[in-house]
Amino acid sequence: MAAAPSPSVPPPDFTVKERVLCHHQNMIYEAKILKVEDFTVENAKTKTTGRHYFVHYKGWKQTWDEWVLPTRLLKFTDENIQTQKALQSSYAVSSASVGPAKGRPPKEGAGAGASSARGGRKTEARGTKRARDDDEATGKKQDMKLNVPEKLKLLLVDDWEFITKNHQLVAPLPRTPTVAQILEQFTRHCLDSPETELREPPLLTPTVVSGIQVYFDRLLGQNLLYRFERPQYAAIRKEFITGQQVKFDGPEKRMSEVYGAEHLLRMLVIMPQMTAAASMDSESSGIIRDYINELLLFLMNNSDRLFLSKYENADTGYDNIHRNQ
Repeated sequence: MAAAPSPSVPPPDFTVKERVLCHHQNMIYEAKILKVEDFTVENAKTKTTGRHYFVHYKGWKQTWDEWVLPTRLLKFTDENIQTQKALQSSYAVSSASVGPAKGRPPKEGAGAGASSARGGRKTEARGTKRARDDDEATGKKQDMKLNVPEKLKLLLVDDWEFITKNHQLVAPLPRTPTVAQILEQFTRHCLDSPETELREPPLLTPTVVSGIQVYFDRLLGQNLLYRFERPQYAAIRKEFITGQQVKFDGPEKRMSEVYGAEHLLRMLVIMPQMTAAASMDSESSGIIRDYINELLLFLMNNSDRLFLSKYENADTGYDNIHRNQ
């Protein structure tokens, strides 16, 4: 049973027929307010009393119309639309399923349109901003162009040689710092640094970085490992996820909490291929590109403490397991 608002009840934050943004299953969609009610008994869907809004999602069937609490609604403003687009971007990136050919060495010019970082931050930032403005002016989806610093390209080549030629491993695992910890540090960098050319870091950084971490977790096992690393990966999964000794008293161990900068870099340089498979407009693609370029700079500037200086030799037993795969 619902009671209509009375003079003693505060006026609604949203009005009937108002255009709004509404949270729905970790995303944000455009919607319209159809009704406003103050429930004196529990609403069947929300299991609570108080003010509710009945919304219709734009372009959806009426069967999706639902009662929602005010906490799920946002005003239809430019700032909130940017939040919506950032969520859509991170979802598109984390949902892409296309991967690179496995076991191949990275090309010297890793990354589409890769260029040297010797020109410094100012030149790169200006070039990134100009490319972003050009994309938005044309409204066309452009290929994602990454600025992979030369130092990182050399690390990629060394990484490939250590593993595929020398039969060495990134070890010990978990790495210190892990991908999750690196991304936490990068988030603080984006929020605290006045030098970045990123758009609205306080608004977009948490969502985009979260999307990158989710993407890494999904991609690691299928696309970011060389064949020689497979037994190590199987052992990690047994230790933290599938083994009989694992206690199921919390969330499953994420691969971003095990692997480190070496595997994160492998993922970042193939992001142009990944995002090409995602349904993403030019503005969203530009946001992702800018954050990845900034993350690449962050990895370069902190490479001495983030990357291993020496890989570990695999023992004879490991070599035998690898040969028998």
